[in-house]
Amino acid sequence: MKEEAMKDNKLWYEKQSRLGEAFHRFYRTCTEESVLDKKTLELLQLALACVFRCPHCTESHIKKALEAGATKQEISETLLIAAVEGAGTQLYWQKPMFEKYLGKVDPARMHAVA
Repeated sequence: MKEEAMKDNKLWYEKQSRLGEAFHRFYRTCTEESVLDKKTLELLQLALACVFRCPHCTESHIKKALEAGATKQEISETLLIAAVEGAGTQLYWQKPMFEKYLGKVDPARMHAVA
């Protein structure tokens, strides 16, 4: 009976496959404090959740980062750094397509942004 009750507490993907169980063990291991303290882990996970555009994960990691001692400024800067990295990644990801259809950019014609 106890074993059956434990199965009911599993996440949907754990119930479907051994791969789901293995994934969740891996997730739990990655979120435990190790050489990175809990606050750093949460800020890192927050940045990734932001870049991957997961509202549930972003909210969860903001709350957990606050619980781990992160300040509002640390959380704000984490989100801004994630946003800038996400934008930069998109620019470089799109460059080959831009050049394929619109031609190479002439560096002499580029305007400096200041």
